[in-house]
Amino acid sequence: MNPKKIVDNYEDVAIGIFGSHSAKEVGMAAKAWGFRTVVVVQKGRDKLYTKYNRHLYDEVIMLDNFKDLLNKEVQERLIELNTIFIPNRSFAVYVGYDGIENIFEVPIYGNRFMLRAEERNYEKNQYYLLEKAGLRYPREFKSPDEIDRLVVVKVQQAKNPLERAFFYANSPEDYYRQAEELLKAGIIDEEGLKKARIEEYVLGARFNANFHSYALKDVFGDFDFVGFSDRRQVNLQGFLNLPAKDQLKINVPVKNEEIGHFGVTMRESKQQEVYEACERFLRTCEEEFPPGIIGMFGLQGAIAYSHENETKLEFVIFDVSFRVPGDPAIGPTSPEMRNLSLKHGVKIEDPLDLTMMEIKKAMETGRIKEIVT
Repeated sequence: MNPKKIVDNYEDVAIGIFGSHSAKEVGMAAKAWGFRTVVVVQKGRDKLYTKYNRHLYDEVIMLDNFKDLLNKEVQERLIELNTIFIPNRSFAVYVGYDGIENIFEVPIYGNRFMLRAEERNYEKNQYYLLEKAGLRYPREFKSPDEIDRLVVVKVQQAKNPLERAFFYANSPEDYYRQAEELLKAGIIDEEGLKKARIEEYVLGARFNANFHSYALKDVFGDFDFVGFSDRRQVNLQGFLNLPAKDQLKINVPVKNEEIGHFGVTMRESKQQEVYEACERFLRTCEEEFPPGIIGMFGLQGAIAYSHENETKLEFVIFDVSFRVPGDPAIGPTSPEMRNLSLKHGVKIEDPLDLTMMEIKKAMETGRIKEIVT
């Protein structure tokens, strides 16, 4: 398998899009930059792309199952179209890391070997990288019996591989009671509970810090900050919409299934720390997973008071996304779009414009092999 050799034979490029998660956002950016597009969809969950937004995609590849993307004839068709594939979370979950790393020959914009680091049970996962970079992340509790403060339990939903069913506990007894309720309700299963991560709940203002890292650093610089956002989650948002006295009347397990995003801003006096965190994280990723991060990624966390100094605010990172965050709110809400337009001398309306900008420059300068794995 040699994607770099494959891409070296391309005379032009089509942008490959996985039909879920962020397919509309990628399609809009690709078409705006003049690229041909090919979307891979699964039968039965395709109409958003094949009917309502068909104008975004020049080619449609319909599969019975997303896993069929690994079939030889599907890959051959993508390569025939001169495809460079843009990875997203759905691509990683439904196709699988082993398949992406060892079977999927289509050139990927970005580092295919970093997608696995998003999984908490992988040896060199995001927490390993955050530790190596010297960045603060929530303290982990290895056993429910260690719980001595408010914690969040991050456990996979039983019926949805993309989402976790977070719950909160402040003691071992509270943990076991809630876990039992969720198991009985079928929201989680025993296997997911065994793999769950228990970590301190960080009392702070949440910020998803979103970035774009470049392969062609001599042309575009090291990275660009593209904006802050936060999540809307089901059914948590419904609880938060109620006064506290009414929340207590509802005996329903709280879920944190991501359903949308909204833009936020951070005061400038704290932004330097976020930029510096990004810089340190990128250097660590280059050492551990050469060539490091290429393309969009997110450091998702909160600004909270330091354990060592109660008057000092610091950036605490809960999660890392090593691919397109799937947050189309960034483009229309982030003041950084204007900033990036001034920096690069072209109109930047969405973070994925930066991806298309780098692919186009790599094509024009004969450096396409440098941006793919």
